[in-house]
Amino acid sequence: MGKLQKALDAEKKSLAAARKKIDAARKQAAKKATAANKRAVKAAQNASKRNSAKIKAMREKLSVAKKRAADASDAAKLKAAKVAAQEKALAKKAELAIKAELDKAAHLAKAAEKWMKDRAKSDAKKLAALEKKIAKQIAAAEKKALAKAKAAEKKAEAKAKAAAKKIKSAVSKKKPAAKKKAKKAAPKEKAVAKKKAAPKKKAVAKKKAAPKKKAVAKKKAAPKKKAAAKKKAAPKKKAAAKKK
Repeated sequence: MGKLQKALDAEKKSLAAARKKIDAARKQAAKKATAANKRAVKAAQNASKRNSAKIKAMREKLSVAKKRAADASDAAKLKAAKVAAQEKALAKKAELAIKAELDKAAHLAKAAEKWMKDRAKSDAKKLAALEKKIAKQIAAAEKKALAKAKAAEKKAEAKAKAAAKKIKSAVSKKKPAAKKKAKKAAPKEKAVAKKKAAPKKKAVAKKKAAPKKKAVAKKKAAPKKKAAAKKKAAPKKKAAAKKK
């Protein structure tokens, strides 16, 4: 392109010089219309035509070169535009991908937070239901244990009352037997006391002291009999209580 432009400029200059020469030759030919001048004018005209043809050809070449350059420039521009568009599309794609990842992360975080809240509510409901169930079970167990304790207490009271009745009846049965034994033992003790007192006392003293000795012997024998009756009855009462 640079060379063609330079050649075109040089041809323009030579054409301008040739035109000047033609004009000068015409002026001279007008002044001096000789055959030599006419030939010179003709030669100048022919040279001008040749230069014009060369210039025209060079202009056409330059036009073609410019067109090619323009086409090449347009193609380059188009290619550059395509590349730029592709790069822009890739950049936008990458930007959208990054944004999508960020949105996805935010959405997942939000969904996870909501899921955690829902799960916490569900777990709280389950825990409350379980606590309520356990409280009911504990209350029922306590009620059952209390009822069992009351029943055991009543049973123990009934057994104690029955044992007391048995002991009372046993004691009431043993008292008449002890009294009978005491009555049987009284004459024997009196006879023994009489035998011991007879040798020591005189006949006169016997008459006076006999009533007193009998009274004393009776008083001494009565507590001993009662104590003996109590001792005999005590083991029987203990045995009856153990059996019950």
